[in-house]
Amino acid sequence: MNRISDFELKNKKVLIRADLNVPILSGAISSENRIQASLPTILYALKEGAKVMVTSHLGRPEEGIYSQENSLEPIAKYLSEHINKTVPLIKNWVYEPFKLDSSNLVVLENCRFNIGEKANDISLSKKYAALADIFVMDAFGTAHRKQASTYGVAEYCKEVCIGKLFASELEALNKVLSKPELPMLAIVGGSKVSTKLNILELLSDKVDQLVLGGGIANTFLKAQGINIGKSLYEESFLPSAEKIIKKLEKRGASLPIIKDVVCGKRFDENEVAVVKHISDVEPDDIIFDLGEQSMNSIVEKINKAKTILWNGPIGVFEFKQFSKGTEMLAHSIANSPAFSLAGGGDTIAAIEAFGMEKNISYISTAGGAFLEFVEGKKLPAIEILEKRAII
Repeated sequence: MNRISDFELKNKKVLIRADLNVPILSGAISSENRIQASLPTILYALKEGAKVMVTSHLGRPEEGIYSQENSLEPIAKYLSEHINKTVPLIKNWVYEPFKLDSSNLVVLENCRFNIGEKANDISLSKKYAALADIFVMDAFGTAHRKQASTYGVAEYCKEVCIGKLFASELEALNKVLSKPELPMLAIVGGSKVSTKLNILELLSDKVDQLVLGGGIANTFLKAQGINIGKSLYEESFLPSAEKIIKKLEKRGASLPIIKDVVCGKRFDENEVAVVKHISDVEPDDIIFDLGEQSMNSIVEKINKAKTILWNGPIGVFEFKQFSKGTEMLAHSIANSPAFSLAGGGDTIAAIEAFGMEKNISYISTAGGAFLEFVEGKKLPAIEILEKRAII
């Protein structure tokens, strides 16, 4: 794929599709991570003398209907403060002409307000493309969406390329998935095996250690004949879990032995946490976290790893009494000399909750795109950008 640095940008109209889908509470941005990650591409284009337009989605608005809560107005304000220059927000940018001066930056209102965005409408895609000399795809988090601002515009714009964030995401993912330094350890958490079965099957062919958390861990414990009380698990995926366990054993890889777990009787933030040996789990117990002995064993394996992939928490970390496992996990990965790649909304939330942002080697801004790339799927945005690449 072409990169933004491959082009002469001076006096060129550059349209950047960024991922500025940040959480906004009462009009205030509560997490700046995605904006900060998008800034290098924006600032580079400005420095090179481009006329820069940035657009993004925010939330899930209904197409054709403006909603203040999904407006990019807070983003424009944030950028204005960051570059010490007013950054206008252009609302009806598809159908009304707007001013764009050299070395200027404008934010184009939420692209999901535009009718035809999600359906990758050809007419809308061509209107996007007509605005720019160069289209820069920098929203890796939306690379799995075949939409007008992520795919269609790249079909019709004069020149297309990827931005600095998109490139860094790919480099980090390829470093872990294509040429990992061994031993490699992967942590996969979540409530359901069904949502991450492809990832688990792929990783079982690559990793030396596979650590599981949440309902996924429960399903694998059940598949090993271990009593999990009334913990969340998926009966229909027990054969898949058994197959993955056998594959790991055949390769000389393994799952950690779970010695103790943290249980409760109901899912409630005030529920009392009780640490139990795995053999002492009662029929009405629900496993919400791994115990200290189990986590110490996992930490030992993390300390020996050279490459770590992390997607998903160990337990219900949102409740303090069930957060110890995920906290130990976050600290051990942060203190490890291994190259660590973390991705997924819950994972990032856990990293932020325990203040480990600066100590993970690379934190992906993507959610669904991260998972689909790890699964080995071809992402639509990558497909069209490769097709349009200048050889």
